[in-house]
Amino acid sequence: MGRLEIFPLDTSEATLRPLLTDLFTEHWSEIIFGTLIQGAVFELRAPNAPTRIGYLDGYLTVDFGPWHFHVCIGKHKQAEPEIARIRPTARAELYRRLDDDGAAQGWGLRLFNGRDEQQMTVFLPHPYLDLGDKPRKQPDWSRLAIWDQLRRTYLGIEPEECDRKSRGFRHG
Repeated sequence: MGRLEIFPLDTSEATLRPLLTDLFTEHWSEIIFGTLIQGAVFELRAPNAPTRIGYLDGYLTVDFGPWHFHVCIGKHKQAEPEIARIRPTARAELYRRLDDDGAAQGWGLRLFNGRDEQQMTVFLPHPYLDLGDKPRKQPDWSRLAIWDQLRRTYLGIEPEECDRKSRGFRHG
């Protein structure tokens, strides 16, 4: 099914905190998030805009009212040194999945802890899926706006043609 193209991001709290805050406050209705590991995918949608986003002892908390999540993105002081080393994000990356012809087929953000275990994947909107994840016959290229914004803001990369050569949605 092609290959992943990785764009490494700075893992400092100074980068990850505004990035995640922006995704969940400005784009909560457009993104899907969860974990993606071999054999299991958890695809969650926020039920509403966050009622609160907080930060304490390295953990960003995104609270949607009925439920919330925590992700450690900074220095954690309340654990023994080895655990405190493992918990924070040690690798962050934007990625796109390319087909065998080099056309983009999927876009997202991934965070990994100090053991290289996945903390979170944010699946960005796909031009061939509507807001309800129903396939579209014609692409809506405006659905790449978040991808374009993240790459421009955090990597200084302008939009590329391969992102707009997708020929439909395919599972990866």
